[in-house]
Amino acid sequence: MSHTPDRYAKPENPPSGTPAVQITGLTVTAPDGRLLLRDASLAAHPGRLVALTGPSGAGKTTLLRALTGLLPPGTTRTAGHVDVLGHDVFALSDSQLRVLRGTRLAYVGQDPGSGLNPRMRVRSLVRELAADRSAEAVAALLTEVRLPDDGRLAARRPGALSGGQQRRVALARALARRPDILLLDEPTAGLHPELRDEIGQLLRHLAREHHLAVVFACHDPAVVEQFADEVVQLGVHLPPPMRTPASRPSAALTAEGSSAPALEVRDLHVSFRGTPALTGVGLTVTAGSAAGIVGVSGSGKTTLVRTVVGLQRSTSGTIQLSGTPLSTGLRGRTRTQRRRLQLVTQNPLGALNPSHTVGAAVGRPLRLHRRCAAREVGERVADLLEQVGLPPALAARYPHELSGGQRQRVAIARALAAEPEVLICDEITSALDPDTGHAIMDLLADLRERRGTTLVLISHDLPLIADRTDTVTVLEAGRVVESGPTVDVFTDPRHAATQALLGRSASAART
Repeated sequence: MSHTPDRYAKPENPPSGTPAVQITGLTVTAPDGRLLLRDASLAAHPGRLVALTGPSGAGKTTLLRALTGLLPPGTTRTAGHVDVLGHDVFALSDSQLRVLRGTRLAYVGQDPGSGLNPRMRVRSLVRELAADRSAEAVAALLTEVRLPDDGRLAARRPGALSGGQQRRVALARALARRPDILLLDEPTAGLHPELRDEIGQLLRHLAREHHLAVVFACHDPAVVEQFADEVVQLGVHLPPPMRTPASRPSAALTAEGSSAPALEVRDLHVSFRGTPALTGVGLTVTAGSAAGIVGVSGSGKTTLVRTVVGLQRSTSGTIQLSGTPLSTGLRGRTRTQRRRLQLVTQNPLGALNPSHTVGAAVGRPLRLHRRCAAREVGERVADLLEQVGLPPALAARYPHELSGGQRQRVAIARALAAEPEVLICDEITSALDPDTGHAIMDLLADLRERRGTTLVLISHDLPLIADRTDTVTVLEAGRVVESGPTVDVFTDPRHAATQALLGRSASAART
């Protein structure tokens, strides 16, 4: 680790043996009477890691927010106590809570990219909250979270970072405050196995060496088993209806139906402030097939798909949709072209309008692209929510009233509402519990079978890519280093980057 042992001042921690965090019998109720948390209890001691587990919607994020004294808007604590460093957080004044949050607590949410000011550079984002604002301290923080500054990364803005890099910048900002308690919501979601383990090791190191109490929500059983000292299992109070698993169409059947490319990318180049992000990237996806894109965090996966859908301009190269050239920006594309090519992003909170209800968000593409009659929009929204495992009643809620996993499924439902021909999914299962993740993948397989939808899947979950895709493209440092049928690439990898990815995945599976 690059951590400096004396970087933190000695905190005024509770007496030895006293929990830094103590939750007893906490019950949180929504305005309509729904239970978001029921009789939840937790104790977190300095120097130890406590993992919160449970299905999407079980209340993990609500519990973490309760520790900061900030429950979701409109919700009520109907029972229980929350004690943080000897203080009842719900008895503190607003000014006392601000001091507690600003000096003793650090919180990193599930969608950290949405909390980063898009106008600020990385170095300014870290320096903004740092106890030590020197360039050396900022560089040490970035190195500590596995973002060593090569002289260029610290000058980038959040939009030029991958999802994994944004997550680590948010963690660096949290550590910069030298907190006593560190709260994290899915800190390893969307990270490749090696980096996931490094972040887990860093959290354990911080807890042990600096007497931090760390509480983190996590869906990844391997991370929980390897790094957590204690586990708190939360139950879900409104089980979402799950779809019956659909059969996955075979690559042979898919190829037989059509061999024409639904999506073809040639010699794509993208740069950020003169720094290459993609260099000569090519991608061909046959109509009706499923293609995977893999690589370590920062290899260019998200930049590639953002460029394909028109959210990022390329410096050169071509993109074709079913043989038709596409403009490099959204403004040059027709409404039909935008409808036919949809992206589900890694961070749904930043993609959903906070002032629009779920029903409005999912219903908008139905109206915009005239996918059904106006009188049928409500019924169609309810059907789409049920398809992704959400009760139709959620249509009346706003994004901040949902868990991270629920927001992800809303984003998927919104993309499906446009009835795309090509659906691109960027780490869509990283924030979901395994059962829900499998149900979502079964839904996508069903779309391929019924509609012939072409899928492009980005994931660090190599077993998922192996099981659910026909072809795979491996990226490293913005270049394609290997591509071909998934079974061939994964059973006989030719490039060192692919071999390293598979080795890390196998090692993670063993642990």
